[in-house]
Amino acid sequence: MAKSRSFLLDPPHSPIPAAEAFLRNARFRLRDDYLVKIAASIAELSDEQIWWRPNDTSNSIGNLVLHLCGNARQWIVAGVGGATDTRHRASEFATHTPIAADTLMSRLEHALDEVDAALVDLENEVRTTGGGPLQRVCQPQGFSQTVLDAVFHVVEHFSYHTGQIVLLAKWHAGERIRLYDEARLNVGRSI
Repeated sequence: MAKSRSFLLDPPHSPIPAAEAFLRNARFRLRDDYLVKIAASIAELSDEQIWWRPNDTSNSIGNLVLHLCGNARQWIVAGVGGATDTRHRASEFATHTPIAADTLMSRLEHALDEVDAALVDLENEVRTTGGGPLQRVCQPQGFSQTVLDAVFHVVEHFSYHTGQIVLLAKWHAGERIRLYDEARLNVGRSI
């Protein structure tokens, strides 16, 4: 069973500029919130369950993980960071041949390592020049966006699909997936 936690980012020791706070939160959500929830969910499933589709128009957990890798890398690593965009979006959904859970998680972790490195570079630029870099225009997936909008898109998109992954995993694994400490969440409340 997955270890329960709060998934809350502790406040900084002293106030920081909003641009830095935004990037700090984005990095936390991607690495220490969504990735942890996805890993805990996948750890409780067989490869067959990871690649199960509810119907022909829905995606499997495996497809959603491949999609998150492609989207995050395209929007942040390539769109914001300037790396070559090598994404093949259609293959993220067309893959039906199971990829083992450990390989799938390695791909996601590698993609998020690349994303985090791009966000660290952006944080360093923001620290030295102010919030202006977040207003720079970039072209992820052919769309004209500010860097702030691109980062926000990836965090929101990751949240959306993390919820779908957790739901599908709980469909298969039930109580084995517990992401929150219920007693801690109910502290100070009478039940």
